[in-house]
Amino acid sequence: MTDDRRAAPPRRAISAAMPAGQAALPRRTALSLLGTGLMGTGLMGTGLMGTGLMGGLLARPALAQGSQAGFPARPIRLMVPWPPGGSADAQLRSLSEVATRALGQPVLVENRSGARGLLAAQALLQAQPDGYTLAQHHLSVLRHPFMTKARSWDPVEDFTPVISLTGWLFGVVVRTDSPIKSWADYVAAARAKPGRLTYSTSGIGTSNHIAMEDLCARLGLQMTHVPFRGTTEGVTALLGGQIDSIADSSAWVPQVEAGQFRLLSVWSPERAKRFPDVPTLKELGIDLAVTSPYGIAGPKGMDPGVVRVLHDALKTALFSPENTAIREKWDMPLNYLDTEAYRDFIVRRVAYEKEMVGRLHLSIDS
Repeated sequence: MTDDRRAAPPRRAISAAMPAGQAALPRRTALSLLGTGLMGTGLMGTGLMGTGLMGGLLARPALAQGSQAGFPARPIRLMVPWPPGGSADAQLRSLSEVATRALGQPVLVENRSGARGLLAAQALLQAQPDGYTLAQHHLSVLRHPFMTKARSWDPVEDFTPVISLTGWLFGVVVRTDSPIKSWADYVAAARAKPGRLTYSTSGIGTSNHIAMEDLCARLGLQMTHVPFRGTTEGVTALLGGQIDSIADSSAWVPQVEAGQFRLLSVWSPERAKRFPDVPTLKELGIDLAVTSPYGIAGPKGMDPGVVRVLHDALKTALFSPENTAIREKWDMPLNYLDTEAYRDFIVRRVAYEKEMVGRLHLSIDS
């Protein structure tokens, strides 16, 4: 990508209002970033920038001998920041069931949807670092502090990473009765009616939302973003004809397979095995791949021995036949990293997210 040294446009303010329920359509906010530069390949995927930044912040402490003795002695809570029924919810529930057997104590899933998937991270800030409160750790948690001037958290220092797990299959779908039959039709419809074609995501500032903003910038489009609390709410809205399309993770798979939705593109580096006839963005001439890897984290200051116990049980669960089947069902790519490697990934990714938000001039402040 060329080095665009033109004066940066003013920071874009984005409304952070969430819909009260899945039946209610949120206020539509047209978000167009025409002429805005973005770094090149691998957005929200596994490509990273700034690999040397902040490297010294997360040197791994030595494991405390015997510190994990007696852990766990009671049930463990795993918070999922999305509504039930989506791909991440299914994967993490399966993970919890298998980890329960490995740990000898129940791992209980608690859904905390809303606020762009940040409620679980907020809860970790108040939790005791004893290993009994965990949460799905996704890229929006790393990105959020750079989208607001309000006090939130340090994405490197305020959490304890445990394990990196997997990512999502993202794509764009429309109803099968839509006149849009292909990705080319989709782009043409957006060009013909600037600002009128709508797409849903699982929240403002999520990886798929930012990817759509990047697509609009690259292709010179103006579209209207409709944020929900999770992908399943977008599926309901599209079924009801409240929106034109979904740009989100694979909760739309059952509707595509049932013939209710049409999948126009996938955002993975390669075609999805389940949908071999659907092109990737790269095949459509857009050098972009999005998988948005996620893992599990706990509160700041967890005992390294407890982290090791949790990591080992969750790794066993991740590679189990049961969880592998769930990931294959939802076409979720394996993205395993152990605790140390995941910690290093977060350090590098935070630097990447900070630069990306600055380049897109994104803000949730009014």
